[in-house]
Amino acid sequence: MATAQMVRDIMTTDPVCMLDSATVTEAAEQMRRRNIGDVLVTDRQGNLEGVLTDRDIVVRALAEHRQPDSTLLRDVVSEPAVTIRPDEPVSRAVQLMREHALRRLPVTENGHAVGIVSIGDLATERDPDSALADISQSPPNK
Repeated sequence: MATAQMVRDIMTTDPVCMLDSATVTEAAEQMRRRNIGDVLVTDRQGNLEGVLTDRDIVVRALAEHRQPDSTLLRDVVSEPAVTIRPDEPVSRAVQLMREHALRRLPVTENGHAVGIVSIGDLATERDPDSALADISQSPPNK
């Protein structure tokens, strides 16, 4: 009998985390520098508060005429974050992402982020020949 694959087997480790006191501009700079579309937002103790996406920056900051240099991440982050533990089965990640319409799912242990699972990670793992898997494995546009 095959063992169920665990989240730890497909998650991206060492996710980009930023303090909730950082600014939207700082988050956008990190996203550009690392070619990513999200950062995990934490408090000073490293506890996950939520996920900030490039869409959050547009919808919750720019479209509301907030100043990105002075708007703090805690004021625009998607919260509370739905999370999963690394020792849970990948099927649970799929279920949570479907239920909550998520493209990214933070992986936590004791409230601290240890990884992230993206819809691309799932596509690559579940159906490596799919168009989404191909796109997810392609180098980012510059």
